[in-house]
Amino acid sequence: MTKLPTSTGDARVGTVHLVGAGPGDPDLLTLRAARLLMSVPLIVHDGLVSTEILAMARSDARLVSVAKSRSRHSMPQDEINALLVREARAGRDVVRLKGGDPFIFGRGGEEAEACRAAGVAVEIVPGITSALGAAAAAQVPLTHRDHASIVSFVAGQCKGLSEQDWAGLAGKGRTLVIFMGVATSASIAEKLMADGLSPGTPVAVIENATRADMRVLRAPLAGLAGLVERERVKSPALIVIGEVAAEPDTSVRALALEIAR
Repeated sequence: MTKLPTSTGDARVGTVHLVGAGPGDPDLLTLRAARLLMSVPLIVHDGLVSTEILAMARSDARLVSVAKSRSRHSMPQDEINALLVREARAGRDVVRLKGGDPFIFGRGGEEAEACRAAGVAVEIVPGITSALGAAAAAQVPLTHRDHASIVSFVAGQCKGLSEQDWAGLAGKGRTLVIFMGVATSASIAEKLMADGLSPGTPVAVIENATRADMRVLRAPLAGLAGLVERERVKSPALIVIGEVAAEPDTSVRALALEIAR
């Protein structure tokens, strides 16, 4: 990584570290992320970062929540950008802590651009994106030689969802992973079926991946909205659509357990 100068005249300018917190389990942090958490005096974090990860911060660190939800943002994005720049210009190093990976639906690109434009050095510390972490925790292979050789990531909570062209993102030989899709699950299912995807296509909803209260819920695509409503699914949750999301073959699992014994 090429860093911008960290001083202007005699005044030191801090560095903004855009850090991926992974899907929630502290054991899945990178070593670099853990070291920064334990050393940097200011942590600006998203609402979905787990309390166990925040507890790793150094004892005198200041924690600033900039939690976002579908209907309410505690701090608009331009104000977050300004906060990062202001604190760095005041000489403080800042960890901007994000669930998953900063560059996968994490607005890390926008924040990095704002910092660079202001002459503030930026470091990107990748995290295990929620799609990979959730799928691994649920033992859902996003690719499989028999079922899928293409994976697509989409945001289910965005402007103009109904007008977006998702044709070809899901179907035979493909896996579709939907971030932030709980609130719009009914629209998502309708959209995909209107595009020709079979109502019986397997769907897995992975809630609170890698955490103690993780749930893996399954339904056919036509039953997605009903599943979300019936089970009262809450964020963080990921939706995986495709043959890889089908219920695992219990006979294969039983045989594997028998061999392990």
